Amino acid sequence: MSIPALIACRVRRVLAPGLLAVCLVLPLAGLASPWPCERLLIAGNSEYPPFLWQPNDDSNELKGALPQLLTEIFDGLEVTANVRHIGSWARVQKLARNGDIDLVAGAFMTEERAGYLDYVRPAITRIPTVVWFPRGREFPFRRWSDLEGKVGSTLIGNSFGQAFDDYAANHLRLETVRSIEQSFRMAMAGRVDYVLYEALQGRVKLGRNDWQDQFTASDQVVSVENLYFAFPKQSRCNTQALREAFANALRLAQNQGRIDALIEENISRYTHH
Repeated sequence: MSIPALIACRVRRVLAPGLLAVCLVLPLAGLASPWPCERLLIAGNSEYPPFLWQPNDDSNELKGALPQLLTEIFDGLEVTANVRHIGSWARVQKLARNGDIDLVAGAFMTEERAGYLDYVRPAITRIPTVVWFPRGREFPFRRWSDLEGKVGSTLIGNSFGQAFDDYAANHLRLETVRSIEQSFRMAMAGRVDYVLYEALQGRVKLGRNDWQDQFTASDQVVSVENLYFAFPKQSRCNTQALREAFANALRLAQNQGRIDALIEENISRYTHH
């Protein structure tokens, strides 16, 4: 890690007391922090439980597995993680492109996004996307072409991987909306034929709204994509040193099962609110 020579490696407890110990490169007493920012503005897709969700419509707070994980990691780096709801997923991406936020909490990789985001490896997890059918109006789905001639719905600005995005742009009719609940309501009302959404996120959204009996998911996945944290290239807080320190802590959390534990914990928290 390329930071000033007079540094010390201190062992701090992060990612839940007693679970992990991370050796972090931090400045000796009296020296300035190696990071350009002591506080990061972090945002993501607020329609993404159990990873991220807005507890109520009037709240700027975001709950979920990712805010918890980020707080634990950045506490170890002596940086404040300010994870906030700042609008729709499309607006988050626009702010990231301009460098008006400092970290995107959860994004698939696309060619467009790679132009303005520095993705952190390892990935957080892998996310399968499925077709959600209104019960009783299912149709065969084995390949993407089976969606042609149908009308689907999903979130504005959502990606399901570069290959599918390119196919959908040329062959499919998708009505995009600001909230996935709106997509499900449109399907129940017969305004669209299906909802395109991730398998886990769809299941917990339907469960929270008591709609689980109104929909079935396709056995065939639409895509399976890696979910990443990503630092906007234009953020003044984005440095190689910070990205590397963050990636090391993320890898340790993954190896010790902390991410999986937080996902399971927040599935229960979201569906039994």
